[in-house]
Amino acid sequence: MDVSRTYVRALRRLLPLTAAACAVALVGGCSSGGATPAPERSTQAAAPLAANELQDDYQAVIKNVLPSVVQIEASQSLGSGVVYDDKGHIVTNAHVVGRDTSFQVSAATGGQSVTARLVSAYPEQDLAVIKLASLPQGLKPARFGDSAAVDMGQIVLAMGSPLGLSGSVTQGIVSATGRTVSEGQNGGGTGATIANMVQTSAAINPGNSGGALVNLDSEVIGIPTLAAIDPEMGGGSAPGIGFAIPASMVRTIADQIIKDGKVTDSGRAALNITGRTVLDDDYEPAGVAVVEAPANGAAGKAGLEPGDVITRLGDTDITTITSLSEALAPLQPGDEVTVTYVRGTATKKAQVTLGEI
Repeated sequence: MDVSRTYVRALRRLLPLTAAACAVALVGGCSSGGATPAPERSTQAAAPLAANELQDDYQAVIKNVLPSVVQIEASQSLGSGVVYDDKGHIVTNAHVVGRDTSFQVSAATGGQSVTARLVSAYPEQDLAVIKLASLPQGLKPARFGDSAAVDMGQIVLAMGSPLGLSGSVTQGIVSATGRTVSEGQNGGGTGATIANMVQTSAAINPGNSGGALVNLDSEVIGIPTLAAIDPEMGGGSAPGIGFAIPASMVRTIADQIIKDGKVTDSGRAALNITGRTVLDDDYEPAGVAVVEAPANGAAGKAGLEPGDVITRLGDTDITTITSLSEALAPLQPGDEVTVTYVRGTATKKAQVTLGEI
């Protein structure tokens, strides 16, 4: 065999590849002289270094936060919770506690379960607080972050007990903020409409509810609550679309429950009516019929009466109870809004000063 000719043929095959590499990696400093550029070697060396640093960050967060995450076992459900303070208060979802008043709580880091009792649940925001009979060794209060600092693209970890697998961690990013989401009731939810939720690509599975969504500063920025449902998948969860209640709302509700045993100031706007969805002649949702409108409530003060059908709130069309709840969610008690409604055959409008749930 002519080794020199074989070498030349191999070299010729490599030359186009080398030229292509230079064309793609112009920033890397490829030169016409064909010398191997130092910056390219530095970039290749930096890639595993950056990956190792990110892995170190993940592991540090898990080490810091996992002792603040617990598994909650109720009679009809299994979920997660976050240690709120050093007195044994645990914050979780209202749909995790259900109608129970006593629970078994296990630390994500292991050990014997401890009995806990319900302090209070607030289904309207799908939050609840329970209290441990004793504080197991190793548990520590979580550190809650600033909801206003949460932004799209931030890396987050979800910690909890999906499918009963205690101490599990998934990772993703903040996909969006400020989402208004309505829970279903058939899947165990409370039916609440919740504003300003954090959307994340971190996997949220049954059992993650009530756990911790944390940033790389080891701060809890939200309580994972539900995953999106894809009707085309037979009602199964839509992968990569989960929602968490923001830390600011968690603190607002938990502080009131711990101090007063109940929520005394929800901060949520309401028309103060009892209503139901009505259908048009084509059996399509067409508005919300007022069933009750107390005279001292927001709608009653503005002149709405039982039998009126609300079709618009401000600039938002209202077709169902859910759409009305979603329209009210971003508003505040005391805000003024125009309510369009039908009475008999006449369409009317009223300026309503919103009350509170």
